[in-house]
Amino acid sequence: MVTEEKLREFGQLICKVAAGKTMTREKACEAYRQIILNEQPELQQGALLSAHIARGPTVDELSGVWDALDMFDTEKFRADIEGAVCDIVGTGSDAMKTVNASSPAALIASACGIPIAKKGAKKVTGVSGASEIFEILGVNLSSPICRAKQCLEKHGICYIPGEKFLKSGWARLIQHMRFTSAFNIVGPLTMPCENTSCIVIGAYAPQVCDQLIAVLKEIGIKHAIAPYGMVRNVEDTLGIDEFSPCGPTRVVELKNGKIQTYTIEPEDFGIKTHATFDVASYNKAYDNAVAIKKVLSGEYNNPLADLFCINAAAALYVSGVSKDYKDGMEQAQEALTSGKALTQLTHIVNP
Repeated sequence: MVTEEKLREFGQLICKVAAGKTMTREKACEAYRQIILNEQPELQQGALLSAHIARGPTVDELSGVWDALDMFDTEKFRADIEGAVCDIVGTGSDAMKTVNASSPAALIASACGIPIAKKGAKKVTGVSGASEIFEILGVNLSSPICRAKQCLEKHGICYIPGEKFLKSGWARLIQHMRFTSAFNIVGPLTMPCENTSCIVIGAYAPQVCDQLIAVLKEIGIKHAIAPYGMVRNVEDTLGIDEFSPCGPTRVVELKNGKIQTYTIEPEDFGIKTHATFDVASYNKAYDNAVAIKKVLSGEYNNPLADLFCINAAAALYVSGVSKDYKDGMEQAQEALTSGKALTQLTHIVNP
């Protein structure tokens, strides 16, 4: 049981954070360790999470949160694979909700020959997270992590649900939380597959892209891309946590220790700009999953297919399989239309 001294100490930290004070990386790690291990009452946990995200976490603090998740909450495996292994994931909590993009993009990219260790979780603020989508499509979310390892080694694709590899803290919190926290920013940076060497990680706000890349640099990732997609003729704050087929995408890229920021347009992938309602999320997770399955099964010439392929193209680029985004787009489209991406889905349903 938590002592009165520990309660007061944590309570004082909440007040300091709410007042604008920052934590060191070590202090943030300790605070989030207590949250992850459920050592503080839920009221105190929620108060710190809310105060911290409202004030805005620093890079040092986010690195500390990542340290806590990595050390105290992440079950890991190392696959018997040589070369690059990629992850493609988003933070969620974006303003413009689309049909889930990273899940089908992972299937498409893996069909092009790059091993994808895709992780995800259930919804926090949206209609459906990756876990809801894959579960509806037939993936057994309760399978042990060793099955994901085997699937990755055999088929070059696996899905690792956060509900499975996050041992206690974030998995417990995500069942009840419906607000954004530092975990939404750092959770997608967890590495349950230790082979992961490159990542596409979409963010819900432009400044979060910069923070994600800064943390990834701190933890030693060689190549990473953080996109924030926007909609043409709509204010920039209303965006999506992935590459956008509806307007420009702001990209922060980390490559060999150097960071650059640039903007990419749908035309750079070789597609036209689409309207937001053509890629918007449905009201039910089931309908989103059905839409994804239709694209994988043959509805290749539509805006959703473009949404999935441009995000797969980013994974191919960051992993070195394609020379640029347009080349990656062409490879992704071929993998989709050949039926190879659908085959990858069958592999994770029946590993």
